[in-house]
Amino acid sequence: MSLEVVTIPCLSDNYAYILRDNATGKVALVDAPEAGPIARALGERTWSLDLILITHHHNDHIAGVDELKEKFGARVAGATADAHRLPKLDMALSEGDSIDLGESRAIVLDVPGHTVGHIAFFFPVAKALFSADSLMALGCGRLFEGTPDQMWESLCKMAALPGDTKVYSGHEYSLSNAKFALSVDPENPALKARCEDIKLKRSKGSPTVPVFLSIEQETNPFIRAADPALKAELGLSQQTDAQVFAEIRKRKDSF
Repeated sequence: MSLEVVTIPCLSDNYAYILRDNATGKVALVDAPEAGPIARALGERTWSLDLILITHHHNDHIAGVDELKEKFGARVAGATADAHRLPKLDMALSEGDSIDLGESRAIVLDVPGHTVGHIAFFFPVAKALFSADSLMALGCGRLFEGTPDQMWESLCKMAALPGDTKVYSGHEYSLSNAKFALSVDPENPALKARCEDIKLKRSKGSPTVPVFLSIEQETNPFIRAADPALKAELGLSQQTDAQVFAEIRKRKDSF
């Protein structure tokens, strides 16, 4: 594996991800909800920190950035569009830009919806997508700033990546997302099986992320809004894909 990924639980239900390029030993971090658990995980492995990748401006993703930068001397990269409300950036990134971690390269995806400046990081060789609060395990982020059309376009962009891509999202929301997914897609056998797997993992305290994109494509109602069977189940066969997504998101907001 060209890229080693360590999942770091933070706060009550956040995940940060430490990435190590095995060819060079360079280390990056995706989001910094709090500094303590991340610094401890780095110390346990005697790793430094070269790069901090920020997905969006919410405090539960950036609160630890300044402390970690000061401690390790890491460079900080985030969205150009959000530079005014992020910690000071050493690199401002936009759609299609690439950023290197040793010999590992990430492509920047613009994925507005949860916020208007949200970005994701896709490592094609490692087949890893760090999607934070855009595409989530069995869900998607609440639309605090963007529109349903924006989020639908963002989800379609990510859903078009190879099915064996591992999706690393920003929170442990799978149990609640599973309950909602079953409410709108109750006859989906793949979803039923996944919900049982989620229950088992959480009963053991195990993370439910990452998950293969192919599994999201089969079970996540938010990226299945174009599926005729789901549209029929919802009584929305005549609606556009984006309209169906908007209705699913609306139902989740009040679930």
